[in-house]
Amino acid sequence: MRLIRGLHNLRDRDRGCVATIGNFDGVHLGHRAVFARLKERGQALGLPATVITFEPQPMEYFIPDAAPARLTRLREKIAAIACTGIERIMLLKFGARLAGMDARGFADRLLVQGLGVRFLLVGDDFRFGHQRSGDFQLLSRIGVEQNFAVENLHTVKQSDERISSTRIREAIARGDLEQARRLLGRPYSIRGRVAHGDKRGRTIGFPTANIHLHRRVSPLTGVHAVLVHGLGEQPLPAVANVGSRPTLGGTEPRLEVHLFDFEREIYGAHLEVEFQLKLREEQRFESFDALKQQIARDAAAAKQYLADRMRTSQQ
Repeated sequence: MRLIRGLHNLRDRDRGCVATIGNFDGVHLGHRAVFARLKERGQALGLPATVITFEPQPMEYFIPDAAPARLTRLREKIAAIACTGIERIMLLKFGARLAGMDARGFADRLLVQGLGVRFLLVGDDFRFGHQRSGDFQLLSRIGVEQNFAVENLHTVKQSDERISSTRIREAIARGDLEQARRLLGRPYSIRGRVAHGDKRGRTIGFPTANIHLHRRVSPLTGVHAVLVHGLGEQPLPAVANVGSRPTLGGTEPRLEVHLFDFEREIYGAHLEVEFQLKLREEQRFESFDALKQQIARDAAAAKQYLADRMRTSQQ
């Protein structure tokens, strides 16, 4: 897969493609249906399938304090798109310059002059250009003028409900990880590199691997039973907390993972933490000892749940 970072990195060989545009946060089943349709058209035309996306996401630029929580940070999103077989990702930096570009200018610079799009797949509610002045109808007219086809995305549904990143965020926020899994087509997970923390956990017998979230707002918080990938052939059982650690006076949200019966130093390791069950919300305890007792209960509950789940899957 070729990752093109910005319009200035377009090359002559990038001209001629089929494309779709969007945030694609989470790369859920709906997104993957779009990519499948795009690849189908690309194969029919003998052209590569290109996904056009933005960093930051537009709402994170316009309303940073009210933008929705990210399901996937950029690195996770690119990896998930690549796994679908998409051949190219056009990554656009969303800032003042792009936000101020008029709709026709955006279409001409990116779609016509830049990528030489022959087929474009977008939603009928898609908006683009300065003050969101461009829409599906304008793209269709430009397509007729510039000889490329524009097709409307058909809504992908599950049980008569639209599959969307918003629904997945809502499911994760209320602890319904099973519904999130159904909509994503996979368990929800967060990836990241293990960093040094304050090492308070090891003083009470619960050392943790600390992973920075790399997003302004996390879609989930609290204590969870998890499986950790990246430390061997099989995922390892663990208990994890996503939050700011109020009992310890923390302020910055982070992901802390305690691996059961595990003693290796893993600083710098890149892990994928797969969330299986929400045990409780994060809370502030009156004492360090009360926190230690609750962590022990959380660890026991997570270990039991994961062991039962493994036995069930083996039957």
